[in-house]
Amino acid sequence: MSSGLDAGVDAFADEVGSEGPVTIGGLGTRGGSVAGVRTVAAPPGIDWIEPAEMTMRCGAGTPVAEVEAALAEHGQCVAVPAGGTIGGALAVGHSGLRRLGWGPVRDTLLQVRYVSARGDVVKGGGPTVKNVSGFDMCRLLVGSRGTLGFLADVILRTRPQPVDERWFTSTGDPWELLAGLFRPTSVLWDGTTTWVLLDGHPDDISTQAAQFSLAATDGPPELPVHRWSLPPSALADLSRDDGPFVAEIGVGVVHHHRPADARNPDPVVVDLSRRLKEAFDPGGRLNPGIGPAP
Repeated sequence: MSSGLDAGVDAFADEVGSEGPVTIGGLGTRGGSVAGVRTVAAPPGIDWIEPAEMTMRCGAGTPVAEVEAALAEHGQCVAVPAGGTIGGALAVGHSGLRRLGWGPVRDTLLQVRYVSARGDVVKGGGPTVKNVSGFDMCRLLVGSRGTLGFLADVILRTRPQPVDERWFTSTGDPWELLAGLFRPTSVLWDGTTTWVLLDGHPDDISTQAAQFSLAATDGPPELPVHRWSLPPSALADLSRDDGPFVAEIGVGVVHHHRPADARNPDPVVVDLSRRLKEAFDPGGRLNPGIGPAP
């Protein structure tokens, strides 16, 4: 028997249809829909949570806060940045500050059903991790910003909620801290100060903090609005002379006060992206004018 979420997905596909430009909207946390284009919204709602299997299913329009609250009742959480909807977080593809310890947001998505440019409901992935051939649809759709298909409902991988987690600061070398600490969840650096997030048993956190002379702090620094992506090894070359920044050590993401410099893209990557877009949406009707996430 179909669930209410299944009916919502079917209605969502009917709303998207197969003709004319269309854009998808959510809570507006990660950017609005395309102006002047018919707007649709993915179905919300949590269908089920399987704590023993560490998986859950929900509509892409479900607020992240609602998912977090529901999982907290089972002592679990999900590695998706706070705010907005689940679909919006996956479509943009930006991982949160815990990426170093928790992995990229794309690894959270196990199965997806999305609405194609033809208005069809298409399934990719599965509720368990297996070796597959062909496109890895889940990873392909994460970060595509709705240009290949509109996320309808998802099955997510959950993780245990940390027993304790605390932020610390240090004037020590961030790369030495990265190498010396036991699985830090986040290591941030602004060229002068290092911030470290540790999670686990409270006694273990306190021991590490004492060993590396870490000072407790309320949280991470305020992040500049622009986002760069660099090889992790290139972060050591950053200079405060070029303006304030906060770098995610071991990850390669830099939060900067100015937009990233224009770079000459790899023509092979550009051509592959073009062909994928043409294969999934030859008429260019899904989120027209939206480019890939920076």
